Amino acid sequence: MKPVSRAILSLMLALAPLSAGAQDSSQGGDSVVTVADDDPDMTAAIAQARASLDEFLALSQTPPPGTDRFKLKVMITDGNETEHFWVIPFQRIETGFAGILANEPQAVHNVVAGQYIEFNRDYISDWGYTRNGHQVGSFTVCVMFKSMSKEEVDYMRSQRGFDC
Repeated sequence: MKPVSRAILSLMLALAPLSAGAQDSSQGGDSVVTVADDDPDMTAAIAQARASLDEFLALSQTPPPGTDRFKLKVMITDGNETEHFWVIPFQRIETGFAGILANEPQAVHNVVAGQYIEFNRDYISDWGYTRNGHQVGSFTVCVMFKSMSKEEVDYMRSQRGFDC
């Protein structure tokens, strides 16, 4: 992966199997946030997600009662642009992972929402699921709160179960 000056991260929490397109997150749809490639909080969030990925994957194989909506976020590069997408559902395959892109691209043009993709763990930037209505993981989304309006953050906390 070559470094880029910025990355686009999807905020979508993927409560539906597939986003119909980019929508205002206050309506429960997709929203994107542009983040500097060297943003220390985002770098830390991605590192936290990657460090706990094995635990998440084990849990996703045999989900305990009260858990659902397991998802991975992967980065896709097209030229000098990098965008991070939720993949829902996902599965393990012999070469790594595969799943369906749940977001409409904003910056890259080599994928489309709803596309089946294969990827390895080097491209995973986040993971998440819900447990009894509360978000677990989704570390990058919590970082994006600092770039969102108070109304959007309040919505994400009250309607999507974020505690961060």
